[in-house]
Amino acid sequence: MNIQELKNDGLVAQVSLQFGKEDYADKKKKSLNKFRREADIRGFRKGQAPMSLIEKMHGHAALSDAINELISEGLNKYIQDNNLSVIGEPLPNEEKESKNDWENGENFEFVFDIALAPNFELNLSAEDKIPYYEVSATDKAFKEYKTNVLKQYGQLEPCDTVKKDDFMIADLVQGENRIENTYISLQTIAEDVAKDLFIGKKVGDVLTLNVNEVFTNEVDRAALLKMKKEELEGIDPIYNVEIKEVKNFVPAKPTQELFDQMFGAGNVADEAAFDEKLKERLAEENKQESDYRFMLDARQYLLDKTNIQLPEEFMKRWLFYVNDGKFTMEEIEKDFPLFLKDFRWQSIAQRIMKEQNLEITRETLVEQAKRLAAYQFAMYGLNNVPEEHLTKYAESLLTNEKEGRRIYEKVEENMVLDYVRATVTLDKKKATIDKLRKMND
Repeated sequence: MNIQELKNDGLVAQVSLQFGKEDYADKKKKSLNKFRREADIRGFRKGQAPMSLIEKMHGHAALSDAINELISEGLNKYIQDNNLSVIGEPLPNEEKESKNDWENGENFEFVFDIALAPNFELNLSAEDKIPYYEVSATDKAFKEYKTNVLKQYGQLEPCDTVKKDDFMIADLVQGENRIENTYISLQTIAEDVAKDLFIGKKVGDVLTLNVNEVFTNEVDRAALLKMKKEELEGIDPIYNVEIKEVKNFVPAKPTQELFDQMFGAGNVADEAAFDEKLKERLAEENKQESDYRFMLDARQYLLDKTNIQLPEEFMKRWLFYVNDGKFTMEEIEKDFPLFLKDFRWQSIAQRIMKEQNLEITRETLVEQAKRLAAYQFAMYGLNNVPEEHLTKYAESLLTNEKEGRRIYEKVEENMVLDYVRATVTLDKKKATIDKLRKMND
């Protein structure tokens, strides 16, 4: 076996592998013997067919097996001998066409491209400055936040007259066809002119409307008519709407019941304490927005600072190969810039983790999973889930391959950003929460 490096530009190494008969003869013989042991040919006992017949039937396959094994061994030897870190796996070179004679030839040559992992400098110090935006909650911002929280915990209550954004239960009548107890929310009606058809109406009123014109969203219209979206085409859109109930959304009031629902029984005794809890929550949410912005700025700063060079054309080929044709080259080209950016960031993050001896423990993963679990429960209004339930749900998240990987990547990112934050100089700036959210969109 002869292994020769033809070219190496620091991004891709081009390697030639040459094999003679003496290199593959034993491997080919071993493969033929396996074929012979498994051969069940009429006229011969199993495993006793003449080797000449086995050679005739399976010679090409045995040779291919032997050569492929030699290629794998040769590439691994080259990578190990040169102490290389590689991207993906070696790919056959597209420019140097194979001229091997598989029918009669005894000598073979193959040329492979091997993508080299990026080599870059990463030296962070206090001389590096990254912006960090701080948000101070104004009285106005707190009042808006409190109003939104009370709306979040509000409920629908019966009323007599339809007002903007109210909710109705109605029967839709079209000749003999009657759709009973269908739901109408003015919030889902886009046009003010269409909303005006309902505003001021009362329980018992009947109005005639064109559902295609009023409910322009097909999903909403299908739900209204209690049919599948595919069944909407060609329907008669004129219906009489008989209003049976009108409900108005009423924000929650700062009562003990709400305090207990949001923060647990007995933890908040009056509205002043409730306001303090909300201010703490608002400050935490503002901090999360600030931290998210810092993450975006820190990532971009490090990407610009390192300016990592990558073998882009090779990586496109490798993505096409590793996905086994699931994506076309056009699709890969479309998403490739995002893939490159993420790959560069992962290279930086892993370098920091290794150089700073940062280790992700099981306990750290569980804590992150519990935070995610608490957030998911809170989305359903469950803010005081017992610790044992949080832990159990967190463990289930970690056993899910997709969720577990996402949690691991988040923990790694947090550790890397904590190191960056503690090492560089934070260029602190003031920002309103609205401005920061616009920046983060």
